[in-house]
Amino acid sequence: MLSLMPNASLAIKLQPAERTQLEKWESSHGTPQQVAMRCRIILGAVAGQQNVAIAGELGVSRPTVLLWRKRVREQGIGEVWEIAPGRGRKSHYDQAKRDGIINATLQSKPTGRTHWSCRLMAEAQDVSKNTVNRLWQLHNLKPHLIRTFKLSRDAKFLEKLTDVVGLYMNPPDKALVLCVDEKSQIQALDRTQPGLPLKKGRCGTMTHDYKRNGTTTLFAALNVLDGKVIGECHPRHRHQEWLKFLRRLDREFPQTLKLHLVMDNYGTHKEPHVKAWLKKHPRFVCHFVPTSSSWLNMVERWFRELSEQAIRRGSFMSVPDLQQAIDEFTQVWNQNPKPFVWTATVGQIIEKIDRARVKMEQIKPGSTLPRVKKKKDNL
Repeated sequence: MLSLMPNASLAIKLQPAERTQLEKWESSHGTPQQVAMRCRIILGAVAGQQNVAIAGELGVSRPTVLLWRKRVREQGIGEVWEIAPGRGRKSHYDQAKRDGIINATLQSKPTGRTHWSCRLMAEAQDVSKNTVNRLWQLHNLKPHLIRTFKLSRDAKFLEKLTDVVGLYMNPPDKALVLCVDEKSQIQALDRTQPGLPLKKGRCGTMTHDYKRNGTTTLFAALNVLDGKVIGECHPRHRHQEWLKFLRRLDREFPQTLKLHLVMDNYGTHKEPHVKAWLKKHPRFVCHFVPTSSSWLNMVERWFRELSEQAIRRGSFMSVPDLQQAIDEFTQVWNQNPKPFVWTATVGQIIEKIDRARVKMEQIKPGSTLPRVKKKKDNL
């Protein structure tokens, strides 16, 4: 019978510096996937995980886990970079040439262009584009893709982050947490010609140009507990419409429950009439996310589902057609709601943000410092 406990003779003890080095290799974009996998195996072993648990979590065999525990214990962490030559076709280029291609991809740009393509890199390095493609795949490099982001410069970022994440991970008793927001200026777009339907061997089609038939604004509240959504459309986006939506929320839920609203810092949410109404209805407790942190409001995740599944590929001849599509999607969603589960802790979020801040400050000092509001001089 096989024991689930790791063999005591294969126990691994690493110095803090060695563990840190393994973590850097595991997370680096330039690390080959097989090396990164070995780092994960060793890090799991150092954390005290059983061999079976490590194998199941990483999708490898138990003998593989045992092999790398033994090799690292006997020869050190540098052993994870030992890559067998294999039986396949041998590379025409030595390691220095391959490293040169990877370094050029990471540290330079082609003249007059914003990023490398396989063909441009192949010409610059005098290799085939297939060689470049294989190297990029091996190192998980994708120069043609880019992700947008923005670090918050809110002076109270940590305070607001802790408040909102605390609501998600430890909601208060006898209360509901609602993520509320507006999706403004949703366009009712009608295509200029009918699209061709999906068929075998061909995807569906739609014209690239369109006709605008008006806009609508969706006010929505996502119940964090069960994933249900309350939404309604309005032609305008003012504090009057926001107050109408708040009154609906007041009617929808039992008066015995407190309602904690997670929202952004849009002006209508802090308008004097809104503040006066909230003061008269103390069961509403507002929690504002930091500026430039819409990702912290989980209703934005539901907005993406709405856009991808009901709006982006739709064709609407009028605003009522668009509103009907939104209402139908909301009704179908609420028949089988799927709550979004927040898993990231404050510590994990801050760790990622701090890494990004350090790198951005090296590029442009002062670009991530908190903004200080200038006081207006009284004339």
